[in-house]
Amino acid sequence: MSAHAPDPATPPADPLDPLDPLARERSHLAASRSALRTMREDVQALDIRDVTANWVNAAVLEAQIEDRIKALADLSHTPLFFGRLDYLHPVGADEAEGAEGERPPPKAAYRTLHIGRRHVHDADGDPMVIDWRAPASQPFYRASKKDPLDVGLRRRFGYTAGDITAYEDEHLSDPAEAAHSSKLLQAEIERPRVGPMRDIVATIQPEQDEIVRSGLGGTVCVQGGPGTGKTAVGLHRVAYLLYAHRERLARTGTLVIGPNASFLHYIEQVLPALGELEVKQATVDDLVASVDVRGTDPAPAAVIKGDARMAEVLRRAVRSHVTPPTEPVVVVRGSRRWRVPAYELEEFVEQLLARDMRYGAAREALPQRIAHAVLVRMEESGEAPDDRVQDAVARNPAVKAAVKAIWPPVDPAKLVLRLLSDAEFLAAQAEGVLTPDEQKTILWTKPVRSVKSAKWSAADAVLIDEAGDLIARTHSLGHVVLDEAQDLSPMQYRAVGRRCSTGSATVLGDLAQGTTPWATASWTDALRHLGKTDAVVEELTAGFRVPREVIAYASRLLPSIAPGLAEVASVRESPGSLSVRPVAGPAGLDEAVVAACVESLAHEGSTGLITADARIPALREALTAAGLPYLSPGEETTAEARLTLVPASLAKGLEYDYVVLDEPTAVVDGEPDERTGLRRLYVALTRAVSGLIVLHAAELPASLSAR
Repeated sequence: MSAHAPDPATPPADPLDPLDPLARERSHLAASRSALRTMREDVQALDIRDVTANWVNAAVLEAQIEDRIKALADLSHTPLFFGRLDYLHPVGADEAEGAEGERPPPKAAYRTLHIGRRHVHDADGDPMVIDWRAPASQPFYRASKKDPLDVGLRRRFGYTAGDITAYEDEHLSDPAEAAHSSKLLQAEIERPRVGPMRDIVATIQPEQDEIVRSGLGGTVCVQGGPGTGKTAVGLHRVAYLLYAHRERLARTGTLVIGPNASFLHYIEQVLPALGELEVKQATVDDLVASVDVRGTDPAPAAVIKGDARMAEVLRRAVRSHVTPPTEPVVVVRGSRRWRVPAYELEEFVEQLLARDMRYGAAREALPQRIAHAVLVRMEESGEAPDDRVQDAVARNPAVKAAVKAIWPPVDPAKLVLRLLSDAEFLAAQAEGVLTPDEQKTILWTKPVRSVKSAKWSAADAVLIDEAGDLIARTHSLGHVVLDEAQDLSPMQYRAVGRRCSTGSATVLGDLAQGTTPWATASWTDALRHLGKTDAVVEELTAGFRVPREVIAYASRLLPSIAPGLAEVASVRESPGSLSVRPVAGPAGLDEAVVAACVESLAHEGSTGLITADARIPALREALTAAGLPYLSPGEETTAEARLTLVPASLAKGLEYDYVVLDEPTAVVDGEPDERTGLRRLYVALTRAVSGLIVLHAAELPASLSAR
């Protein structure tokens, strides 16, 4: 491998010098940016006045053009291409094509391809930059000395402020050149972080690329420890699927589900940077927000409400509204009266219940069954009714009254309200499913007058969502990405599974980071509740972000929080990245924390001060008194404001160049049980990319101080 960077003592490269590779690459970058501007201007110049039939078509087409213009924006601070492949044999146009409408001439073939975030072509349609998702780009991530995939040269580029400043070559088909790690790749991975999460398109590793490019038809579950890039892999998988199956997913939709709003804000720029602007984001609470959540459950109640057994309780509760008929239905049409006896009505009800249809669909089918029985009697008497007569009979007042009595409408929120406030009703529906003590645990202690006045909890909203799906089918999307999935309850998994029941999912998480009382014990259980038992489970164990010293220290907790889970093997050696400092007594802790923050801020990049939630007010005062400005999670770091004060409960999924961790024992003690507390501590210990300072006045947890 050979690396090349300009010598500061030499004159700048001549862009016209054919023997200067760096100059040629800079020239290609300038020409590619010019071509992208031309592509954007061509779209902006489109006149659709004479090609639309009506205002609706015009509005749709205008929206599509606006989206296209946004997608073709040239972000000056973002490299247009980050790599280059020189193939030993020409690559066909079908492998080098871009998204629909961006394809090169069908007979073209190419030997040299520049790989970037989006496809760019020149005036003749020849590609100047190949989308990283195109088939011809795949060897950039997977080619090796052992298996070069017909690649002679792989070139990586180094950038400063959007301009190429260096390049590095790997001659994959040259047996004389030994395999070496890429310094530019390592530098990109270790680049300081300011602002939201960025894409990893230039640094995707082979095992990550395999997951990213897996097909749309199957669900993939990724178990990945801190720093393995599982979140980035999931987001890049969405971008790849939208590239490979754009029309299908445009119809069915995609959704990214995260644990909280701060996390979603942190990752929200990744997909737009890859040219994907239409992917929606939500939390699980957003998905089930049919009522105002104003209350919280004690942990024991939340665990039971989140248990999968509640699905059976709700199913029974919904079906309990069906009342066996005792009276016949008499339909009057003109001078004739048509009678459907009660025993026949009962047969209809039993048939519909046996089919296990959704409650609302069965309720709509019942009047048609009754009307058909009437039509049979009409035909037997010599009449010739048609479908219009059957529909009229189904709407007959007598039929409607019978259906209302037998199969009354059910409101999901009112149903759950009754379950949680009526002990007798709950006991009848939960018999043999929940114990009497469990029923007592979830019952409300005070009566509630109405749905609006109830102080619903997040777990209650999930129950209402389940009840709603028992009545009417929930709309399913084409693909759902579920991040930090280890923290969901079985009922929450079911809520997400309903949103992709006819589609697929990418499930991301780390069992060691499960910090809710209902956190899943295994991915097998989680996928069963999600309705994706055929999912493939992949494990990422190579760490690229967290330094080896830091991850090794945090991994001391694994035997206590996730026995049997493989430790992350960090590829990053960073001597001096970990400092564990005892403080003499609680009185000096705040002062020591402030000093550590000042020390961390002396380095380039972001700093996160992570502490137990109960310590936030005290540290706010200490930072303010010291004149240190700080942000809250979800607020974007800038060059001027690089310190974020993070409650331990919100640290999951976030990353900072430097982390100051305040009082580990307080983080553990802030949780309802020791295992959950140690898992919360594991999360906090693994948020640092470059350096971690741990400050403690109390004794460290035993499992952390062991070894």
